Amino acid sequence: MTGGAGALRAASRDYSLSPISLNHFPRCSWPETMTTSKQDPSLFYRMHIFCCTNTRPPGHPRGCCSEKGSEKLRNYMKVRAKELGIVDTRVNAAGCLDRCELGPNMVIYPEGVWYTYRDTADIDEILTTHVIGGGRVARLMLQPEQKPPGS
Repeated sequence: MTGGAGALRAASRDYSLSPISLNHFPRCSWPETMTTSKQDPSLFYRMHIFCCTNTRPPGHPRGCCSEKGSEKLRNYMKVRAKELGIVDTRVNAAGCLDRCELGPNMVIYPEGVWYTYRDTADIDEILTTHVIGGGRVARLMLQPEQKPPGS
């Protein structure tokens, strides 16, 4: 038998996590932090779009994307992407993306670009300008430091 008292002390250590400040982890931009390797497989999807469809109780102070029509608009986006022949991009429903007051919102990866949107015209513009054209829809983009009005 190996180990003895030292092994017993190590096995009984408390490994619970203590709270940490996110200030210890500065926001990084993707190109500087993304690593790639020759061993990486090719991408299954060129882009991944996550649309918040979170639901909160009625009257919640932060609101929710679902009450602003996000599920209907995400469903429209999926159908419209197929109609436009976009086959290399996945449109997914997501839980809370924690920007409720600015919603409905979505994030497109691998770029990490965030958008707010209100209607099918906004969805069409995001699909044609960003997903197909590689551009950005500046009027709908959310910035990392952006806060809701009045906060």
